[in-house]
Amino acid sequence: MPASQCFSTSVSTLGPTNSASPTNTESAITTDEYHKLSDQTMDELVTFLEDLGDAMEMEDFDVEYTQGVLTLSVGEAGTYVVNKQPPNQQIWISSPVSGPERFDFRKDHDAWVCRKTGGTLGRLLEQELRDILGMGNLSVPIK
Repeated sequence: MPASQCFSTSVSTLGPTNSASPTNTESAITTDEYHKLSDQTMDELVTFLEDLGDAMEMEDFDVEYTQGVLTLSVGEAGTYVVNKQPPNQQIWISSPVSGPERFDFRKDHDAWVCRKTGGTLGRLLEQELRDILGMGNLSVPIK
């Protein structure tokens, strides 16, 4: 989907999960489900960011995806690293704005959710990229 078609003004937070274990009965997924969901998320994110970079023509905006690790350089703002963590069934992100976070897929929310903050991976990226890129209506198409 071209970046120009990915706009929204809604922001959501699911709230902390208050769960000490990585999964619970509402959100447990199999290894196969994890790989399918995380691959789909990473592919959608790469496509979105590449389209966004092409539409913006920002010189210091660079997207690389190699061996399951996504690196997004956003000029002077810094570099994001997003990668799968199969042993934990998580997606990890290192943000130049908010630091490191870990996300579990929650079936009951159909989203990658941070246990610590309750926020979703998509909303975190959306909020931070809106600020960095000055695009108040940017919508990241992942949950």
